[in-house]
Amino acid sequence: MELIGYLVIGIIAGGVSGWFVGVRSVNGCLPSLAVGLIGGVVGGWLGSELGLGDAQGFIGATVFAIIGAIIVRIVLKTIETRA
Repeated sequence: MELIGYLVIGIIAGGVSGWFVGVRSVNGCLPSLAVGLIGGVVGGWLGSELGLGDAQGFIGATVFAIIGAIIVRIVLKTIETRA
């Protein structure tokens, strides 16, 4: 059940982060899922480094994943504009 939870959180985080950043280059379910999953890792790492603790429950994990996915999309947008 954990794998399905990670996939659901990844899709949610990838989609919501697109609303905040406004990047249209990463469209579709699979690229959004990839951005969301990578964002979950980045958000979890950042939360632990800042002393915010581990994400507790579905809502906490989703919030950390969205914050991480926003960071990932900003990095992708920067790389895309430089290329």
